[in-house]
Amino acid sequence: MYRVDSKTGKQKFYSTAGFQSIVSALISICIGLIVGMIIVIVVGLTREEISPKGMVEGVKLVFFGLFSTGRVENELTFGFNPANIGNMLFRGIPLIMTGLSVAVAFKTGLFNIGAPGQYLMSTAATLYVALVVPTDTIPAWLVWIFAFAAGIIAGALWGAIPGLLKATLNINEVITCIMTNWIAANLVTWFFDARDYLKNSGESGKIGYVKPTALNGVETAKMGLDKLFPGSQINGGIIIAIIIAILIYILMTKTTFGYMLKACGSNRHAAKYAGINDKVSIVASMAIAGALSGAGAALYYLSGHTEFYWSTYMSLPAEGFNGIPVALLASNHPIGVIFTGVFMSLLNIDGLMLKSLTAYNEFIADIIIAAIVYLSAFSMIIKQLIGRKNKKAGETNVNDETDAEALAAQKAIAEAAAKKTAEVQADAEGGNK
Repeated sequence: MYRVDSKTGKQKFYSTAGFQSIVSALISICIGLIVGMIIVIVVGLTREEISPKGMVEGVKLVFFGLFSTGRVENELTFGFNPANIGNMLFRGIPLIMTGLSVAVAFKTGLFNIGAPGQYLMSTAATLYVALVVPTDTIPAWLVWIFAFAAGIIAGALWGAIPGLLKATLNINEVITCIMTNWIAANLVTWFFDARDYLKNSGESGKIGYVKPTALNGVETAKMGLDKLFPGSQINGGIIIAIIIAILIYILMTKTTFGYMLKACGSNRHAAKYAGINDKVSIVASMAIAGALSGAGAALYYLSGHTEFYWSTYMSLPAEGFNGIPVALLASNHPIGVIFTGVFMSLLNIDGLMLKSLTAYNEFIADIIIAAIVYLSAFSMIIKQLIGRKNKKAGETNVNDETDAEALAAQKAIAEAAAKKTAEVQADAEGGNK
């Protein structure tokens, strides 16, 4: 809810939908971090090997693990850590992309829980093209483009399946997404299991992994980021992810196509009555969502040195599911997804610091993420609570920006109807004369 002064028509900044979304997300994050701090203390009290000093260090790493620089004379030190920051940005790439995938589907009235399956199918297509196409005859940069495109197409096609079933048979997309997730897991396992030449058998203990793409000379350009963040895995993929997020924002808010998708999501039957092809919009929405998930997998595995464990039928990639809280915390805003995706990656870095520098393990970070995931589902409730304020004199309450647009549209329709009525009456009077 935001407030508009009935006299001046100016909107209070603290009551805008965007401001309230940011505040509700920050509240969810703070509560999640506090829960993590409490868990660190409780675990410390129940384990003899963790001293009170160790508990304090654990709490510090929960909040400031990104800036940890190790130990000096058995004391934790903090400062600018370019390796941690670079790794945070690199690990945030797939989270940003799967968050965008979920956000686009939400904007169009669909719940894309199929991001893990789309991510897996893209992984298989990307790695196959990147490793099989010979770079001695085709330039490596061109193979990279082919592999990236293959990953996007594979994700889009896999995402279009639930959309097609929803559009034609009205089958709930959540059900079909869950089914396609596990079908993808088994297909990918079979695909790599039947192709020994793709397995990383050259390194001891790596038989269960697919070869990294760098072995074929295919990897994402660093674009100078390795000099800014030395010692990290960072590459130009984070720049590509940010550009894609900006393009999605433009698509959804500044184009007719994006308006049609959102209109279909708001009310499918009304959109159809207005002349919008609802079936095409649903399939297109899920295909775009799948393409975004696919892009996340492609950018992650085309880094050159990341390894994929091919036996995936027992589990699904966490990046696909973590895209849901990333989208929720960002209130499904494409630009906000960039920041929430990087934040979720930051928590992973905190977990690694806890594991390497204290007696705790990295699962503390997983618990914090789980708490934030749980709270992100209530971010809309928190947003509503923030918006519930007593009416001030001279102010008019408007629920959100969408309602404001709806009121403006209703006013325009009413004016057009009145004008048309006046014209009809004038013509009738002229005929009578």
